[in-house]
Amino acid sequence: MDELLKQKLIENGADVEGTLHRFMGNEALFSKFLLKFKDDRNYAGLMESLDGGDYEEAFKYAHTLKGVSANLGLDPVCEPVSALTELLRGKTASEVDTDQVAVQRAALDEAYRRFMELIGN
Repeated sequence: MDELLKQKLIENGADVEGTLHRFMGNEALFSKFLLKFKDDRNYAGLMESLDGGDYEEAFKYAHTLKGVSANLGLDPVCEPVSALTELLRGKTASEVDTDQVAVQRAALDEAYRRFMELIGN
């Protein structure tokens, strides 16, 4: 793994050491999965589902993105998407707290974009 990327990930709140531990110290494997994260469609699916008011589908995308971001140690992404997952879990459209969803969505959007910029460079 490039040392500059590693440092930037750490500076932006990623749990690089914990993730490397899960990857048994294999920095090349970690880098490979970070690059795959760029192509992951769960974020886009989540945003599209939220925009369309399909909260059941949004929950599925949020839950998957939560797992992926947690496994990669992208804690600033994982935290708001975890909150979104819980806000959407088992809720009908009329039960969803759309104000809280908007707050967590904004936090997720900011963190996701930041990490995509880091990973993309």
